[in-house]
Amino acid sequence: MEEIHDPELLQSYLQAHHIEAVFNAPLMPHLSLYRFDQGELICSQGEPAQVLYVLVKGKLKTYTTSAEGKTLILSFKTPLEVIGDIEYVHGTNIINTVEAVSAVWMIGVHHRCLKQYGRDHAPLLQFLLEIITDKFYRKSTSLSFNLMYPVEVRLASYLLSVSFDESDALFKGQLSTFSLVDAANLIGTSYRHLNRVIRKFCAEGLIERNKGFILVKDREGLNVLASRNIYE
Repeated sequence: MEEIHDPELLQSYLQAHHIEAVFNAPLMPHLSLYRFDQGELICSQGEPAQVLYVLVKGKLKTYTTSAEGKTLILSFKTPLEVIGDIEYVHGTNIINTVEAVSAVWMIGVHHRCLKQYGRDHAPLLQFLLEIITDKFYRKSTSLSFNLMYPVEVRLASYLLSVSFDESDALFKGQLSTFSLVDAANLIGTSYRHLNRVIRKFCAEGLIERNKGFILVKDREGLNVLASRNIYE
């Protein structure tokens, strides 16, 4: 994580996403702009929650881990999204792990500053209400439903999400073959079944497995197979 000391850039992100009014004058000096590199963790499940982040550029991945160590991907997030909102309102530890899929820029503000300066600021409260209700609506309607899709659809959606970022045309991600066990857990299937589907995708020319990585060769073909990206 790197803090970017550029007030003009921070202001430009606020304006671009029309959220200048969300933060009142007393809160503004306490806003910081952060950059996270691809693969860097923004927060980890179970850790104390201290900062509320607003995603203004890039793509994030959220996933949860069970007591048995099983992980399951929940969704990929693009702007405008908030991390730490539920934890701030409820005063709980971090609920899910959040990881940068591409390089991401986030506006951060410490919880203690929010409590001191924003507790009664109506635009901020309305903003958090809209974000949280939308988050719960999407989660309640998508999590169990997504697991009903066949593994082919889930893998196609996952590959599209980790390989491309619509806000950054230059970003071309790839999946390490050393991470296939994690990928299998994340999309809710076995490692053996995942390998069978990968071989099928390779035979169909959708992807290429080479030098320790899986690369997308036919993005449109994966789009057709996924129908829509179930993780975004």
